[in-house]
Amino acid sequence: MGLIGILLGLGLLVWFAYRGWSVLLLAPLAALIAALLSGEPLLASWTQTFMGSAASFVGQFFPLFLLGALFGKLMEDSGSVSAIAEFMTAKLGAQRAILAVVLAGAIVTYGGVSLFVALFVLAPMAQALFRTADIPRRLMAPAIALGTFTFTMMALPGTPAIQNAIPMPFFGTTPFAAPGLGIVASAIMLGFGLWWLARVETSARRAGEGFGGGTVNADLDDPVLRERASTAHAFDPAEIAHGHQSVERPSIALAALPLGLVISVNLLMSFVLLPRLDFGFLAEERWGGIPLSAVSGVWSVAVALIVAILATLALNWRRLPKLRETMDAGANASVLPIFSVASLVGFGAVVAALPAFALVRDWVLSIEGGPLVSLAVAVNILAALTGSASGGLTIALDALGPVFLERAGALGIEPSLLHRVAVMSAGTLDSLPHSGAVVTLLAVCGVTPRESYLDIVMVAIVGALVALVAVIGLGSVFGSF
Repeated sequence: MGLIGILLGLGLLVWFAYRGWSVLLLAPLAALIAALLSGEPLLASWTQTFMGSAASFVGQFFPLFLLGALFGKLMEDSGSVSAIAEFMTAKLGAQRAILAVVLAGAIVTYGGVSLFVALFVLAPMAQALFRTADIPRRLMAPAIALGTFTFTMMALPGTPAIQNAIPMPFFGTTPFAAPGLGIVASAIMLGFGLWWLARVETSARRAGEGFGGGTVNADLDDPVLRERASTAHAFDPAEIAHGHQSVERPSIALAALPLGLVISVNLLMSFVLLPRLDFGFLAEERWGGIPLSAVSGVWSVAVALIVAILATLALNWRRLPKLRETMDAGANASVLPIFSVASLVGFGAVVAALPAFALVRDWVLSIEGGPLVSLAVAVNILAALTGSASGGLTIALDALGPVFLERAGALGIEPSLLHRVAVMSAGTLDSLPHSGAVVTLLAVCGVTPRESYLDIVMVAIVGALVALVAVIGLGSVFGSF
C-alpha cells in the first residue's frame, strides 16, 4: 500500500497541477494521501516532515529568489533589457533574426535576468524581426527557448540561475562547477539548436511559408498560466505588468554593465574572496555548525546580485521614476515561486520518509551506468513529473543526494561533476507540455503547441539530452574539468 500511496499522491499532484490548481494546496494534500496509505501519522507528516523540509528550502534559497526577481524587474523597468535586445537587433539585423533572438535571450538570462522578464521583452522583438525577414511565426518560441531555457540556465559556468545554485549546499560546490564540461555542453546545445532552426527555416522558405498573421499575446491574470509558471522559474509573471517601464533606453554599455557584474563578482567571490577569509565561526552551533562549502555558493551569487542591483540603481536612477513600485513588484514576484517550489520539496520529503520509498531508492540506484547515470535518470523523471526543474532537482537531492555523493566518492567522481550532471538533468524534461515555462512562452508568442512545440522539443529537450550524454561520457572518461 505504501508504494501505491506514493504513486497515487504523485499522480494527483501532476494531474491537478496541470489543470492549474495551486501547488500550495496540492502538494500537502498529495503528501498526506501518500502518508495515509502508508500508515504514517498525518499531522506529524504535515507539520514536521513537509513543513520542515519546505521551510529549509525557503531558508536556504529565498535570498536568491528575492534578489533575482528584484534584479530582473529593475533591469526591465530601467529599459536595460530592451536596450540589449534592440542592440542585438540592430547589429545582426533581420537577415540573422533567429541568431539575434537567441543571443539576446542568452545574454540577459546568463547575466541574471529572470526568464519571464526576458520573455516579455524578447517576444515583441522577435515578432518585429521575424515579420521583416518573413520567417514563420512558429519559430519565434523555439528561438526564444534556445536562448533562455537551455545552456544559460544549466551549463554555462557561473550562471546565477536558481537551478545552478540548488546543488551547491548538497555537494559543497560553486556556481562554476565543472566549467570545461559546461562550456562543451553549451556549445552542443547552441550548435544543435541553431542547426535545427536553420534547417526548419530553409524548409519553410522552400515551401513558401512566411511569417503569417497574429500578434504577441498573453493574459498575465490567467490563473492557470500563473500557477504553472510559478513552479517553473523564480518570477511570478503577474508582476510583469506592475511597476513602470522607462521609455528612455540606457546605452548598451550601461545596460550590459550590471550583467557583467553578476558574472565577475560571482567569480571573484567564489575563487578569491571567500576562500581567503576566515569563516571558522560557522562551526559554532548558533551558526548551524556547518562548513563554508555549505553556504559559499549561495553567498557568492547573492553578493553578485546585490552588487548588480546597486549598479542598476546608480546607472538608471533617472529612468526609474517609480522606484518603490518597481522594487515592490520585484520583491512580490519572488514570493509565489519560492513557496510553490518549497511545497513540491515538502511533498518530496514526505515521500522520501515513507518506508516504501526504499523500493524507489533501490531501483534508482540499481540503474546501470553508475551514479552519474542514475542521478540523471532520477532528476529527469522528477523534473518531468513536476514540470519544474528546481522542484524536481531539489526533491531528488533531498532524497538521494547524500547517497549519490557517497557512491561517487567511492568511485573517485568529483562533486563538481555530480553538480553539473544534476543541473543539466533538471533542465531537459522540464520542458514537457505541462511546463509553466513552455505554457507561458507559447502564450506570449501567440502560437499553439501544435504549431511550435515540436521545434521546442528539438532545441530544448533533444539538444539538451545530447549535451547531457556528452557530459556524462566525457566526465566518466576524463573526470571533471
